[in-house]
Amino acid sequence: MQLKTMPKKKPLSAGRAPLFLFLCQMISALDVPLDHGEKAKLLDDLVQPPTITQQSPKDYIIDPRENIVIQCEAKGKPPPSFSWTRNGTHFDIDKDPLVTMKPGSGTLVINIMSEGKAETYEGVYQCTARNERGAAVSNNIVVRPSRSPLWTKERLEPIILRSGQSLVLPCRPPIGLPPAIIFWMDNSFQRLPQSERVSQGLNGDLYFSNVLPEDTREDYICYARFNHTQTIQQKQPISLKVISVDELNDTIAANLSDTEFYGAKSSKERPPTFLTPEGNESHKEELRGNVLSLECIAEGLPTPVIYWIKEDGTLPVNRTFYRNFKKTLQIIHVSEADSGNYQCIAKNALGAVHHTISVTVKAAPYWIVAPHNLVLSPGENGTLICRANGNPKPRISWLTNGVPVEIALDDPSRKIDGDTIMFSNVQESSSAVYQCNASNKYGYLLANAFVNVLAEPPRILTSANTLYQVIANRPALLDCAFFGSPMPTIEWFKGTKGSALHEDIYVLHDNGTLEIPVAQKDSTGTYTCVARNKLGMAKNEVHLEIKDPTRFIKQPEYAVVQRGSKVSFECKVKHDHTLIPTILWLKDNGELPNDERFSVDKDHLVVSDVKDEDGGTYTCAANTTLDSVSASAVLRVVAPTPTPAPIYDVPNPPFDLELTNQLDKSVQLTWTPGDDNNSPITKFIIEYEDAMHEAGLWRHQAEVSGTQTTAQLKLSPYVNYSFRVMAENSIGRSVPSEASEQYLTKAAEPDQNPTAVEGLGTEPDNLVITWKPLNGFQSNGPGLQYKVSWRQKDGDDEWTSVVVANVSKYIVSGTPTFVPYLIKVQALNDVGFAPEPAAVMGHSGEDLPMVAPGNVRVSVVNSTLAEAHWDPVPPKSVRGHLQGYRIYYWKAQSSSKRNRRHIEKKILTFQGSKTHGMLPGLQPYSHYVLNVRVVNGKGEGPASADRGFHTPEGVPSAPSSLKIVNPTLDSLTLEWDPPSHPNGILTEYILKYQPINSTHELGPLVDLKIPANKTRWTLKNLNFSTRYKFYFYAQTSVGSGSQITEEAITTVDEGKKAGILPPDVGAGKAMASRQVDIATQGWFIGLMCAVALLILILLIVCFIRRNKGGKYPVKEKEDAHADPEIQPMKEDDGTFGEYSDAEDHKPLKKGSRTPSDRTVKKEDSDDSLVDYGEGVNGQFNEDGSFIGQYSGKKEKEPAEGNESSEAPSPVNAMNSFV
Repeated sequence: MQLKTMPKKKPLSAGRAPLFLFLCQMISALDVPLDHGEKAKLLDDLVQPPTITQQSPKDYIIDPRENIVIQCEAKGKPPPSFSWTRNGTHFDIDKDPLVTMKPGSGTLVINIMSEGKAETYEGVYQCTARNERGAAVSNNIVVRPSRSPLWTKERLEPIILRSGQSLVLPCRPPIGLPPAIIFWMDNSFQRLPQSERVSQGLNGDLYFSNVLPEDTREDYICYARFNHTQTIQQKQPISLKVISVDELNDTIAANLSDTEFYGAKSSKERPPTFLTPEGNESHKEELRGNVLSLECIAEGLPTPVIYWIKEDGTLPVNRTFYRNFKKTLQIIHVSEADSGNYQCIAKNALGAVHHTISVTVKAAPYWIVAPHNLVLSPGENGTLICRANGNPKPRISWLTNGVPVEIALDDPSRKIDGDTIMFSNVQESSSAVYQCNASNKYGYLLANAFVNVLAEPPRILTSANTLYQVIANRPALLDCAFFGSPMPTIEWFKGTKGSALHEDIYVLHDNGTLEIPVAQKDSTGTYTCVARNKLGMAKNEVHLEIKDPTRFIKQPEYAVVQRGSKVSFECKVKHDHTLIPTILWLKDNGELPNDERFSVDKDHLVVSDVKDEDGGTYTCAANTTLDSVSASAVLRVVAPTPTPAPIYDVPNPPFDLELTNQLDKSVQLTWTPGDDNNSPITKFIIEYEDAMHEAGLWRHQAEVSGTQTTAQLKLSPYVNYSFRVMAENSIGRSVPSEASEQYLTKAAEPDQNPTAVEGLGTEPDNLVITWKPLNGFQSNGPGLQYKVSWRQKDGDDEWTSVVVANVSKYIVSGTPTFVPYLIKVQALNDVGFAPEPAAVMGHSGEDLPMVAPGNVRVSVVNSTLAEAHWDPVPPKSVRGHLQGYRIYYWKAQSSSKRNRRHIEKKILTFQGSKTHGMLPGLQPYSHYVLNVRVVNGKGEGPASADRGFHTPEGVPSAPSSLKIVNPTLDSLTLEWDPPSHPNGILTEYILKYQPINSTHELGPLVDLKIPANKTRWTLKNLNFSTRYKFYFYAQTSVGSGSQITEEAITTVDEGKKAGILPPDVGAGKAMASRQVDIATQGWFIGLMCAVALLILILLIVCFIRRNKGGKYPVKEKEDAHADPEIQPMKEDDGTFGEYSDAEDHKPLKKGSRTPSDRTVKKEDSDDSLVDYGEGVNGQFNEDGSFIGQYSGKKEKEPAEGNESSEAPSPVNAMNSFV
């Protein structure tokens, strides 16, 4: 018996077949094993066409100093013979004494070390392997010797540059095969330092964005390394001298001409320009799968910084790399999606420059579906598919046995359709090797695939009675390698009289291997693999043993010990009794020190007389032939200290979890408590994981007292349980223990039904039944489904039922409209049904209501509010859930103008069965129309007949406008527009007005009634040059509306118009205005001119007297009053403080004047603008009229309680003017 173990394998991720586990007959690639071994011996009598197994690369660069070896290896039965072509013609190796072929191989060896040259054997070689079943060919192998040529002789002049100029040192290496690797070094073979300022380009040149004096050296040397021949070639050294402009004294300047300087660029700071590539745009082409390298190197002062962007997308995150100080952008594994415009940006403090590189990604051919070998039996059908892609699209061509199919022997079983060859009713003569060639301008692919026609009964290649040993809860893989033509089907059986395995815990792989993903103790036994085809049957038995895993009962723990003391690490393991563990101790992952202070017995490692160097990590490793476990602990060595106080902490986690008494719905869990860390354990918390339905999610299972170490746990069916335990003390809760072994409970019928069952219709003729489905844990078994049942609630119909998959909705069609139904949803699985569920009530779909509300009537409450009433509709006509009634109402016509005009309809909804509702916000004296509709969940029903009603009159709004025109000495004319909302029939207008005198007092109020048909009225016999305030409003039979106010002044001159203030709509207290703006009067202007002339004369006299040194009255007054506040003229505003207006009968107090803010204090002048403007500077027109705003002060109220705006004060106007 052969023993096979499966040690230390991780579980495989494999799909689980829910039905019979066997392979359907397939026409696929079945190869005949030709390697050495037991399996190959079982198939010695089988024939197979050749297959190329090894060959030299397509582009084969050889070392001319060594023999040339061109590989070609192939397998086949009988073993194939080999032949070669060179440059398309037969290569007769027997005629060349330097060429030999290895025995049993097609590999060529060309001996050029003794004589001959490698160049003689340059060419294109192709190998053919042939036997009686066909011929396979290799790729075209292009053989070329490597070359490492020398640099051409050249004279390099020294380079002299000013500091800050740019420079490019050319390398121009010789062209070798393969291309050389370029680098710059000095004479001491030290690489030259590179930076953002100095760097090597992809072409090998050395670029300086700007040179500095420290760049001066005589040994800039470019080296070319040819790796294939391991040679390095060297360019002549280049000398560079960098000098600053300050160093160019007159002598140097006299001896050096301008032409001896390299370049002509200024050494001043300058914006960037590109050294490479040139221009604003360039193009780059790259092949798919290669590395795309884009380069931008710029010069400038200060040194530019390079940035990269892709104009029409983003740079791939995981494939983009920056090289050479971001001057080179590299994208690996480039694909067609990377085509586009890439922009490099060079930027310094003086500017930026851009360059766009247009990238096109082409592609040599690559496989989409490569052809695979076919093993067919006579009479079968098969297909060879050769599908490739590329850019441009590759051309597909077929060969058979190395010959184009167009000129090959005809095969009636073969039909070629582009990239596919179809075989039908094959015979033994159909055996051949087919070559598929996919090529475009960038390369080609060549694949061999044979068609081998065999008639063979099944053969099982796995050794009989193989014993497999597996650790519990790990996957078990039982081999059943097979061969046969036609392809056999595979079935597995357990036991001598078992049936074919069909439980979903097994997985059968295409190669015949049976996988048990989670092997349990009951998986132990004998398994039989049976292979069948139409020519026969073969079987083989293997045996499986499940072993207990090795685990720690006690593992090493972290230790802190004092120097010179002794420490002991304990390591106890529990293992399968048939396996013998080996315990190995390690220190810091290495062997223990060879020191007698270290002693190891069965379960302990003891270290005596501990020293500082003994600190570290100690590992206990327990190994068996099937598994291994290890645990580590850290030893920390400290200096001797007084005995520390005990440390209180949360408990250590429990360990050594074990499941016993495993029943269908219960199991006993046992564990070993961890250290309580000086605080007694009060309880243990047990959690479970369902690896089948909720892997990784741990849920609460139970709690037991801190004195228990076992617990009887209740389980649910069809759950793959794992358990873990946590300990809790007064400090807190420990971390969870390691998970226990898994335990899969048997399936059972569901013990509960779905919840949240509802029945609602979405259409008038359907019923949508919904529910909250069970989760995987609640399913209790595989094949979870639901039995949905329904019947009309008020009928005698039988229940209608249907079984649906694990969904959450079912739609019943063809139901009557809005009928109550009884609904049940019952869970079931492959084992059985859940308990009978309770019925819930639902309704089929609603339809629009059929009947409109009747007896609609309206009662008007007031001019803006009405109440509507209606009779409810019959419940059956609602045809759904009654949601309420909806009133549509709109203003149909105006009673005042009697012309009909439609406006937007308004909608009010009243919930439930309410049969009346209020309609607010109505327009007075208007005609309204309304109708009522019933509303259900589907929508609105028909409208009731329109019902009209009138709203009574209300008070009007204010007149739309009020203007005062044509002012004269004793009359004013008022013009107005009627109210925009009369809200009834206007009966008359009321005009009230009153004069405002110079002391801000309001005169008597005059009332005047004006007919409603008037829009203009003239007031006569008014006082001249007097301000009046007007209050104007309209009336209906209900009452007065809002008023509009205005002010105006009668004039002195007929040609002048009164000043009109903005209208003031609304009622309130009136503000008295000033009487007359005297600043506009002729007499006032004449008086001011006389005063100004007098002041001018006085100034002239003062000027003359001062020049003569004499005194004058004003000068004497200045001397007598030294206070600067009473000087004749203010410097800041040019006003005089000694003179007052002739009209002002209150002379100014001594030293008083208008302050700098152009206001007059109230104690100095009763007419100050401070009283009205609150300190705001007034403004005047050229004629002296005041154009500022009025605000602030309130005066006596008029008889009607209306308010008045203020007028400008003539005195203040005078003061401001002066």
